Amino acid sequence: MNTQDLKIFEAVAIHNSFTKAAEATFTVQSNVTARVRSLEEEFGSPLFERNTRKVSLTPAGEILMHYSRQISHLINEAKKEIKSADGLTGSLKIGCIETTMALKVPGILNQFGEIYPQIELEFKSAMRGDLINDVLNYKLDAAFIPAPLNVPGLKYEVVTEERLVILAPGTTSSVGALLEQKEMIKIIVFDQGCVFRARLESWLSANGIVQYKAIVVNSLEGIINFVEAGLGISVLPLEIITTYYSGRNIKTLTMNKSLSSMNTILISRNNAKPSKALQEFINLFKTHTLQP
Repeated sequence: MNTQDLKIFEAVAIHNSFTKAAEATFTVQSNVTARVRSLEEEFGSPLFERNTRKVSLTPAGEILMHYSRQISHLINEAKKEIKSADGLTGSLKIGCIETTMALKVPGILNQFGEIYPQIELEFKSAMRGDLINDVLNYKLDAAFIPAPLNVPGLKYEVVTEERLVILAPGTTSSVGALLEQKEMIKIIVFDQGCVFRARLESWLSANGIVQYKAIVVNSLEGIINFVEAGLGISVLPLEIITTYYSGRNIKTLTMNKSLSSMNTILISRNNAKPSKALQEFINLFKTHTLQP
């Protein structure tokens, strides 16, 4: 077995096809079949279920896929560290939810780029669940997500605490008036899986409101515009409002502490120590971004 065998194995698993795996790895199908058969003989177990339409991983194949990704990652990390023996080079992929993208990313990009110009720093904004999966599957080196976390294979550290507030149209006088309005409450939210949406729905439920209409938007600016236009309410971090939207015709209202307090954590895989680049990124983030 060699690393090329594992690359071909992963390609078959990703594409669910020997033919497509051959195209993706620039070889012929007979070679793909032979490499997979060799792996199956070495591990003493079938790695794929084969039928006329597609192939899929067996339980043994799932196990090998898990370790194959680890092996590929470790080899790539070794190459990076060897190349950067005299200075940090390479790439670093970090994930975050959209509010972290808006608040923290511009500054850290500038700071990190000035100190480590040879490292390509890439950010991805996505929902919490997608970010967790991407870190587990080696698509991201680390990700900022809302706490809590209890996922095997991941470790985390708390990096900041945020205060969430209800965002309401500027004409709203109080929380009481908001809850007593006769019309059905409308909420302006991201899609399912958004922590802010979950907090807002929990707040409504705690106040006895179980019927409401959700208007889904896909950007922070969209949420602000819709709330300002009087179309509904939302929940966002107070820092977002005070930093970027303090002049808008919107009002912030408080929630109870259990719902308004949100820890942001940085997650990474726990099967190996962070790369030099990732450790430097973490140190820089904590030193320059989290100072009061």
